[in-house]
Amino acid sequence: MKHKWTYANIGGNTRVVIKSGKDIAHLGELDEKLWTVLACPVSGLEIADESLAVIDHNRDQKIHILDVVHTAEWLCQVLVDADVLMAGKDSIEVKMIKDDAIKQLADALAKDGVVTLADVKAAIAGATAEMQVVPDAPYAADVMAAYKACQEAYGQYFQTAKLQSLGLATIPADAAAPGLTEEQFTEMGKKIAEYEAAKAAAEAANAGAIAAAKAVYQPLEKLLLLCRDFCTLLRNFVSFQDFYAKRGKALLGRGASDETPWAIFQAGTLVIDQRACNLCLRVNDMAKHNAQAPDSGMFLIYCQCTLHATGEKMQIVAAMTIGDIRHLKVGKNALFYDRQGRDWEAEVVKIIDNPISIGQAFWSPYRKLGEWVSGLITKSAADKEKKSFADMTTKLQTTPAAGAAPAAAPQPAPFDIAKFAGIFAAIGMAVGYIGSFFTSLALGLKGLGWWGWLVIPGLLLIISGPSMILAWMKLRKRNLAPLLNANGWAVNADAIVSVLFGNTLTEQAQYPLVKLQDPHAKMKKLTKGGKWSIAIASILLGIGIAVLTMWWLGIRVVWCTC
Repeated sequence: MKHKWTYANIGGNTRVVIKSGKDIAHLGELDEKLWTVLACPVSGLEIADESLAVIDHNRDQKIHILDVVHTAEWLCQVLVDADVLMAGKDSIEVKMIKDDAIKQLADALAKDGVVTLADVKAAIAGATAEMQVVPDAPYAADVMAAYKACQEAYGQYFQTAKLQSLGLATIPADAAAPGLTEEQFTEMGKKIAEYEAAKAAAEAANAGAIAAAKAVYQPLEKLLLLCRDFCTLLRNFVSFQDFYAKRGKALLGRGASDETPWAIFQAGTLVIDQRACNLCLRVNDMAKHNAQAPDSGMFLIYCQCTLHATGEKMQIVAAMTIGDIRHLKVGKNALFYDRQGRDWEAEVVKIIDNPISIGQAFWSPYRKLGEWVSGLITKSAADKEKKSFADMTTKLQTTPAAGAAPAAAPQPAPFDIAKFAGIFAAIGMAVGYIGSFFTSLALGLKGLGWWGWLVIPGLLLIISGPSMILAWMKLRKRNLAPLLNANGWAVNADAIVSVLFGNTLTEQAQYPLVKLQDPHAKMKKLTKGGKWSIAIASILLGIGIAVLTMWWLGIRVVWCTC
């Protein structure tokens, strides 16, 4: 009878859910097209490497579907009921083991009918075997060391002595003669070589005996490792249940709690800019990430992390899914907590800019315009400062020497009332045109009726609309799969990070709703109405000054022409 699978909507996709031992027993019948993952690496994941190693049957450093299926079949042959795997514990009752050889080992180590992984590891560490006796050394250790140090020189000496006896060579006068004959030297070397060969053979035999004694426990160790970790792998291989499960709190140095589900590819939490990013992955190959990460559609922060306790270094990528980005720059320092609760110093080395939210996209054109204007102002100020400094140094270099006649000072140009009248008239005309524009705009809006004032938000939408539409399209398609593929995974289905789900992957600082007073504030902050009043008064004052200036200049021009 064909097995009936359980399906669920996980991350916006229909996925198979592993709910019982029967599901594990029938994994070989599951269509490969329904698996979320086709392959994953055996290292760099938040699951014991030794557990992944026993699943990797062909030792190719990758776990494929067939590896998972073969492991499931082995477990079902060894266990009475595969339901015990669903608990994810590193212990098992002896009565639940079906294989006689493994059951006999477990029974010998069990306490109250339960054997644990710690018991097996202790037995492996204390495994003994019948050892071969290592022969005694023919000479003291320092004598053998001296022989090896002088072996080449003494051998050369005796060879030269033989040639000298034949008249073919001469022993140098400063050559030190050995304190033993050639026969004694040869016999000594023979004994030392025989001893070392016998010692190596005995040590190899003893190592093999110990390995064989430890290997007896390997099936039981494999069983307990898989009892603890196999279902975790299935939840991250057949489906992404752990990743799409209800979010818990960030790690923040406390380690993953029982209430916090974490996928095996989530490396920890990055704390930066008053936010905690829970979607952090190790970066195995930066070149692959550079090629594939932009396709994820997420705002990504790459960091170089350093653990000062050991000097260990690691690269991570974190997804920022809520908040603003104005303070996120390359070079910014942060703190990264791994899954063991260790804190790493992190430095931002690269940022991939993608929309975080519709609201952030609305202000994006204005933020970019502000950065552009700020850059222009900064560049202009720097150029003027440079020019001013150059002029000052030029004047100092051209200052006449002491005693020389000073150069004639340039005569100031006479005051030209007509020139300044024209300048002020132009300023007045500009102010008048600006005032006329705003007056015409206000009259036009008034003539359109109350809905005419919708022109202003309409203008804002014209400016921000394209950014918002682009952000909406990208936010709908944010996908984790490219990041995993860059790390060596073979993801068989999209891993969409929707807006609502993305809001759970990043935590913002939360403050209580209290009214606090800044003791260093220079003045009380104005209300919105007060700010508008000051702005309107400033505009009216400017217009009044311009009108008075034009009136005064008109009188002076008439008086001068009379």
